[in-house]
Amino acid sequence: MSDRNAAVTRATAETEVEVTLGIDGDGETTIDTGIGFFDHMLESFAKHGLFDLTVRCDGDLDVDDHHTIEDVAITLGEALEEALGDKRGIVRFSDRRIPLDEAVASVVLDVSGRPLFQFEGSFSQSQVGEMTSQMASHFARSLAMNGGLTLHASVEGENAHHEIESLFKCLGRSLDDATRLDERRTDTPSTKGEL
Repeated sequence: MSDRNAAVTRATAETEVEVTLGIDGDGETTIDTGIGFFDHMLESFAKHGLFDLTVRCDGDLDVDDHHTIEDVAITLGEALEEALGDKRGIVRFSDRRIPLDEAVASVVLDVSGRPLFQFEGSFSQSQVGEMTSQMASHFARSLAMNGGLTLHASVEGENAHHEIESLFKCLGRSLDDATRLDERRTDTPSTKGEL
């Protein structure tokens, strides 16, 4: 199996982020963003996607959670793009629905190199712990824009914790499906010859 790993850093006046990503991992994580619920979501994303993931972020949490969550997503998207390289041999597409009690999330994605994000639904509560609920969809948007993903996502339910967690689990499983290597394929899965 090819070496599909990446280490990416991002430093701005608002955050300092370090991400390492192993696509073909075991779901091992070391996460510290300063936002407990967001850490839990990243752990869930990696566990269900079988990604080895380390994230460290020192952000301006005295302002709010926006810059931390956005910049982690940007850095993770860049790490995904780097780890996948020319995307030779990947499955490319995926379509998943993941429930968590009364909540359900759906993710349809294409590792296309053409970033696009569409989201349907809303979150039942505005906050979970120290994480603003709508930052879950913004995380997915920032991941898609920086990882070169065409990503359509939706959530429904009655509890924001469950809605957000099902979304992160669904993102992990969908990315695992789409980035898997297809033993029948030796080329890049595009009639253009590149993604």
